[in-house]
Amino acid sequence: MPEGFCTHVPRAVCRLKKYFYGLKQASRQWYAKLTEVLYNISYQHSSNDYSLFYKKTVGSNTFLGVYVDDILLTGDDEDEITSLKAFLDATFKIKDLGEAHYFLGMEILHTKEGLILS
Repeated sequence: MPEGFCTHVPRAVCRLKKYFYGLKQASRQWYAKLTEVLYNISYQHSSNDYSLFYKKTVGSNTFLGVYVDDILLTGDDEDEITSLKAFLDATFKIKDLGEAHYFLGMEILHTKEGLILS
């Protein structure tokens, strides 16, 4: 029980008044900050899905999917992906979990020929 909590009712239940990370709008504020940071390094929102960011340059494409505080990063330019991960880590202290296996209910299988989504 929190410090100072006392109950005269046995088996009492506490109701939390704050949400995710201690603030009701923490995830919204984090997303706004992430959007601002990505815009500053030439990423754009997809016109089809607001949680998808992309950066297209001559000869390369990089995509970044965001769901709450999870990010799925892919593209065909390994240097851009590496520098983006380093930049995001310096800005937000992210944790690289390696290759994706599951994301939003999708199973991601890695093969020699590419990826299989199911």
